[in-house]
Amino acid sequence: MQIGIVGLGRMGGNIAVRLTRFGHDVVVYDQDSAAVAKTVERAEAGRASGANSLADVVAQLHGPKKIVWSMLPAGEITEQTVMSLAGLMGRGDIVIDGGNTYYKDDIRRAGVLAEKGIDYLDIGTSGGVWGLERGYCMMYGGAKEAADHIDPILAALAPGMGDIPRTPGRDRDDLDPRAEQGYLYCGPAGSGHFVKMVHNGIEYGMMQAFAEGFDVMYRKDSPLLAEEERFSLNMADIAEVWRRGSVVSSWLLDLTAQALAKNGELASFSGEVSDSGEGRWTIEAAIEEAVPVPVMTAALFTRFRSRSDNTFAEKVLSAMRFGFGGHVENKG
Repeated sequence: MQIGIVGLGRMGGNIAVRLTRFGHDVVVYDQDSAAVAKTVERAEAGRASGANSLADVVAQLHGPKKIVWSMLPAGEITEQTVMSLAGLMGRGDIVIDGGNTYYKDDIRRAGVLAEKGIDYLDIGTSGGVWGLERGYCMMYGGAKEAADHIDPILAALAPGMGDIPRTPGRDRDDLDPRAEQGYLYCGPAGSGHFVKMVHNGIEYGMMQAFAEGFDVMYRKDSPLLAEEERFSLNMADIAEVWRRGSVVSSWLLDLTAQALAKNGELASFSGEVSDSGEGRWTIEAAIEEAVPVPVMTAALFTRFRSRSDNTFAEKVLSAMRFGFGGHVENKG
């Protein structure tokens, strides 16, 4: 298939390159012309072309359904891009937002584009800077016909089953086999980003638990304790041994172990931890539904506090965020 990719940052460029590796053709655009040139150079020969504007992206697309995937930060830049594409594309075309957009904005945009006969798909995309090789976990919503149309694109981006054992009971007729491949149609517009939003809220809580646990161990040699109760523990070794058969083994732990192996004090991190919106939105949704989420709420508030006062725990959080997403600390 042929698809336009708008926004060639940490994930957009890799998405474009991965698609070309699976035989798809891409037209790529970014406000940074150097990013366009770099993406075309990295792509499979002859399968990527650069564009100099949104209009140029659309003009280079062919076929009965033109498809453009926006991979930009949530907010005004995505709003402007989607609405600009709505003015450039026609009935039957498909606009995709793969960023971390607030799901209520998806519902509104889908309605606006539907009036023009354009399908809008929201795709929650997880995989960070590792997605080029590992693939991307995707949760998507929108018109079912449009979602089915782009299935070859999603299948190429998804990680596939890999070496993960099948979950017992997955042979039921009511379960979607695509979930085992790493991508899932969630329902109408907004549902994909809603599921991704909650995913990120859970991520906040998991990261916070690791961060606090390592902080407790890091401070075990505190002068506040009786001398016989003080232990000098090696954080890098503990992270590594937990990776081997422990019930808390995970990718987040892998990333923590990698950071600690480089520097046990995490000296390159200040511990000023940003939040990118999804944690707040998850808590707002929980309030609307009267669902208690104390762990995620505490994790979000800890990120607020980290910007004025931080500990080893916040350095662990920063290290994980940099590891999976390339997120650089907010320096104020």
